[in-house]
Amino acid sequence: MRAGALKLKAQLLCGDALAMGPGKAALLEAIDAAGSISAGARSLGMSYRRAWLLVDEMNRCFADRLVDTVSGGGTGRGATLSVTGRAVLTAFRAIERRMMAAAEGEAYDSLRELLRDTPQPAEDR
Repeated sequence: MRAGALKLKAQLLCGDALAMGPGKAALLEAIDAAGSISAGARSLGMSYRRAWLLVDEMNRCFADRLVDTVSGGGTGRGATLSVTGRAVLTAFRAIERRMMAAAEGEAYDSLRELLRDTPQPAEDR
C-alpha cells in the first residue's frame, strides 16, 4: 500500500512463518471470488503449486483452517473461505485501512516536506 511516498506493509507472523500479508490476503480474495485455489491463482498470475503452498502455510498458522477444499471436479468441489478465513481477511484489511489512515496527517506531511522528489546522484569517492 502506498500513501504518496510512504509504503506501508502489514505482516502477521506465526513464529518465523508469515501467517498473513498483502499477497496472502489477495490470494484469499481471489479464491473466494473464483471458488478454487487454481482459478484464484490463475487470476493473480501465480502457479497452482505456489498458491497451494501459501494456503497450506496459512492453514497451519491459524487455530482453524482459513480455506476449506473439496478435491475433484464438478458441483460442490473447489475451495471456499471458512468462517475463520473470512474473519482473518476482514480483520487484516481493517488493519491495513487503519495503517493508511494513521499515515495521513501532520507527521507524514512533515516528512514529505523534507523529502526530495528524487535522490541526488551518488558522489564519486
